[in-house]
Amino acid sequence: MISLGMVTIDTPNPLALANWWATQLGGEVQPSDTEYFYTVAAPGVPGLLGFQHVDDPTPGKNRLHLDFNYPAGSDRLPVIAAFVAAGATHLERHDYEGFGWDRFEDPDGNQFCVGDPH
Repeated sequence: MISLGMVTIDTPNPLALANWWATQLGGEVQPSDTEYFYTVAAPGVPGLLGFQHVDDPTPGKNRLHLDFNYPAGSDRLPVIAAFVAAGATHLERHDYEGFGWDRFEDPDGNQFCVGDPH
């Protein structure tokens, strides 16, 4: 049986994006033997996030995205403000059948969501 070891994101600047995500998730960038690939380990994130150098990232909306949860009982507005202050773009709020989530883009334009706990 296989297991998920990492979610990898293509980027023209892997160290900068790895550092950004490490800061947002309270994690750390792992040492690397190359300037073309970095990983981030963070509490509450199963496996690793990988950031690999590509000269030409895929254009348009990413087909795979990260979903995070707001802490139970928390106010989502300070979380949104913190992501925006750190360089993310808040795209929109969704509400569907009693469940809500906010959609963002990281500084490289990769979309991710933060949703109500479920």
